[in-house]
Amino acid sequence: MLNPGMDTRPTASTSAAAESPFSFISKGWREDLRLIRSRANSFKNLADRELENFLNSAPTTRPLVANASIAELEFVKRIQPKLSEIRRAYSSPEFSRKVMEKWSPRTAIRIDLSEIRKAIVAEVDEFGGVRRKVTWMGKQEDEGKEWELMRRLKKGLKELEKKSQSSEILGSFKSSEFVEKLKLSLRSICKEPQESKDVPPLDLPELLAYLVKQSEPLFDQLGIRRDLCDRLVEALWSRRKDHLVYHSLSASEASLLGNENMTDELDLRIASVLQSTGHHYEGGFWNDYAKRDNLDEKRHFAIVTTASLPWMTGTAVNPLFRAAYLAKSAKQDVTLVVPWLCKSDQELVYPNSTTFSSPEEQEAYIRNWLEERVGFKADFKISFYPGKFSKERRSIIPAGDTSEFISSKEADIAILEEPEHLNWYHHGKRWTDKFNHVVGVVHTNYLEYIKREKYGAIQAFLVKHINNLVTRAHCHKVLRLSAATQDLPKSVICNVHGVNPKFLKVGEKIAAERECGQQAFPKGAYFLGKMVWAKGYRELIDLLAKHKSDLEGFKLDVYGNGEDSHEVQSAAKKLNLNLNFLKGRDHADDSLHGYKVFVNPSVSDVLCTATAEALAMGKFVICADHPSNDFFKAFPNCLTYKTPEGFVARVKEALASEPQPLTPEQRYNLSWEAATQRFMEYSELDKVLSSHNSKPREDGWQSNKLKLISLPNASDVLDGGLAFAHYCFTGNEILRLATGAIPGTRVYDKQHCRDLHLLPPQVQSPVYGW
Repeated sequence: MLNPGMDTRPTASTSAAAESPFSFISKGWREDLRLIRSRANSFKNLADRELENFLNSAPTTRPLVANASIAELEFVKRIQPKLSEIRRAYSSPEFSRKVMEKWSPRTAIRIDLSEIRKAIVAEVDEFGGVRRKVTWMGKQEDEGKEWELMRRLKKGLKELEKKSQSSEILGSFKSSEFVEKLKLSLRSICKEPQESKDVPPLDLPELLAYLVKQSEPLFDQLGIRRDLCDRLVEALWSRRKDHLVYHSLSASEASLLGNENMTDELDLRIASVLQSTGHHYEGGFWNDYAKRDNLDEKRHFAIVTTASLPWMTGTAVNPLFRAAYLAKSAKQDVTLVVPWLCKSDQELVYPNSTTFSSPEEQEAYIRNWLEERVGFKADFKISFYPGKFSKERRSIIPAGDTSEFISSKEADIAILEEPEHLNWYHHGKRWTDKFNHVVGVVHTNYLEYIKREKYGAIQAFLVKHINNLVTRAHCHKVLRLSAATQDLPKSVICNVHGVNPKFLKVGEKIAAERECGQQAFPKGAYFLGKMVWAKGYRELIDLLAKHKSDLEGFKLDVYGNGEDSHEVQSAAKKLNLNLNFLKGRDHADDSLHGYKVFVNPSVSDVLCTATAEALAMGKFVICADHPSNDFFKAFPNCLTYKTPEGFVARVKEALASEPQPLTPEQRYNLSWEAATQRFMEYSELDKVLSSHNSKPREDGWQSNKLKLISLPNASDVLDGGLAFAHYCFTGNEILRLATGAIPGTRVYDKQHCRDLHLLPPQVQSPVYGW
């Protein structure tokens, strides 16, 4: 503060001293005003730009759309009061005062500027009036500019309110990108999709099409062909499909829908209608969802088969190789589950009177046999379940619930080798309830064998429907090795078997010898197989007997052992056929390498392993033109015939020429590496594993598909009902015996308990419902 009693007239010395501090204060004031002005200008420019962009987002001459939707008009009406309220708030003096207070420079020390002003006025009065005019006029101009900002803002809001009352703002506002984004945001927040209100209801043709589609399992059981049902569904669905507009689908979903087949379109249509109603299916009476949750763990494959080494049958050898090559990738843990026979049964089944006193001893035999042929150490587990040998059926029947011998911790993916055989008398937990994914592999054409028996037609009819029932109830996917098998539900045809790597090495060795000019095949023709009539011996004797004169001088060596050995040899001797019968031996035996032609007239096989092995060794193969041999027709050394005369011609052709060496691609197609790749693809296990490793998608299509999965599927309901009926049937010992079951196989016996170190079944399952 200045002292009023002090002499304030400036002198030459004091005026210079006074000019410096007052000039500093005036410069600071001007700097404060400049900052305020720059902040106000920036605010004004920003507001002008946003307002201009908002008003010019669409052509101003666009008229009001006469047929505008009610929802959009309602939306604009709702925001109009908000705009008016915003304008009144921004126009009030109180708002202007608060803005200026907030944007004015703040100081921590309050100074009485009135005295400073007096000093500045006094200083300017002494040195001239020009400075005062410049200073205070500048201040007045600055204040005018800042109030001009508020006036322009008020004017813009008034114009906005006027336009909002007209069709001009409605037309531009509705087409604004901002409005569209705002509506989408509001819909996602409120979770009330407008689309669900626009999903057309189902009409009668759609309901009939879906009813027929869901009833296909029932029609299949009644013998109605599947293609007839598909054509009926397509006819009903196509009437509605051409006129249906999927308002509930997004653009991406519609593009995906165009690539799907008719069945998926109908499923998606049903799912979208149910989703619009808010319905969600939580499961049914038959379902058991207490499955292993292994999303963060390594996957586990359990391969369950009906035979085991040293019985040299396809269901013993091929599952063993499958386990070895699946475990070789180290992407999953593998367990091979094979039957354990008591010593009395081992003597009946295993060749050369081979027996084992413990499962560990048999496991060692199996592993040694395998490692000698694959050339690597297979890291998989071998487990045993109780089994009994049926002399009448010449097969091993499981005793008790086979699924119990796979722990719940390892119950992830099951591969059932011969699923119909495993489940004929299965009285236990449903496989699809315990495992996440169940694949069945059909090895044997049982209907062909049964038709050869007494009353075969009646038995084949019953077995056909039982096979349909058990595979439908216990499998998610079924693989048929060839079209020679029964057409089962959920099945596809694919050869998922390979050959022993040893045979491919033999073929490479023979090809190298031929390149060096050596004679690779000094011997003629041979046949190898289990000596039972159904394995092609009946067809072989008939062909040779009918064309005995045409094949004069043709000698055939026959290798095999079996129940019908005496009858087969007696029939050949009676007809005086030129057949040389020898004991059965391994096809990889050195004594068989020199043969040039392998003859296999069997039409009861599904996929003859011996045929594949002969092709791998570079030999000619003469076989019938039959669905079981479709896979082999792609190889040039496979010579097929349709008539007995064709058989004679093929024999002469093979004996007079040399087989072609296999190409690398042909060798690979015969290998177990290629077979494993085909198995993963056709069983859909590659999709199961990839979906396990990848995160689920969040788009609308995936959401609809997930909804679809949870629909009350009539097929699942029927499968569950069939499984329950089968469980009740197999729980009755009288019904089991009437259908050919071995007595006492509903549970395992005391000998199995001792051999496998099991608790008695009365202790493990003290109460049985059936």
